[in-house]
Amino acid sequence: MGRTRTKEGEPTIIKKYANRRLYDTGRSSYVTLDDLCEMVKEGHDFVVQDAKTGEDITRPVLTQIIVEQETTSEQTLLPTSFLRNLIGFYGDNMQGLVPNYLDQTLNFFVTNQERMREQINKSFENIGGMQNMFPGSAALEEMNKQNMAMLERTMKMFTPFNMQHGSGEDEKAGKK
Repeated sequence: MGRTRTKEGEPTIIKKYANRRLYDTGRSSYVTLDDLCEMVKEGHDFVVQDAKTGEDITRPVLTQIIVEQETTSEQTLLPTSFLRNLIGFYGDNMQGLVPNYLDQTLNFFVTNQERMREQINKSFENIGGMQNMFPGSAALEEMNKQNMAMLERTMKMFTPFNMQHGSGEDEKAGKK
């Protein structure tokens, strides 16, 4: 797939027509969801617009790519339990926290993925010695601790002030 021509720093505009066809304005050619998937993997920035209204429909198109990948790929990224939990947050009072938390957690994972790859590779290199079978587990455990700490900090942000420091009601009840 050829590189998309855009001005430096500007995303490519992909127009989606009523017939569901996607048109890459940077290359002046039609593209498929598979092409957009490759563009994402290659780091190309794009925005998908409804050709008639100009509405930004990037989110639903990216979601469509994920659904397609999850249904056609042998290896999926989203376990059923994760999807059930995610669906459970729709309409919940925690719904507003979930996108930011997931974004931060995934960004943390992306930032540390090279270190994780190195640890996994070391694990396989040292597979001969059983005591050294999982030397990367300490790094994974540390990442898990950091994720949990981030979740706790997020939860504390949304805990009412009187719950964090005690409202005094428990102390009053104990004195009676």
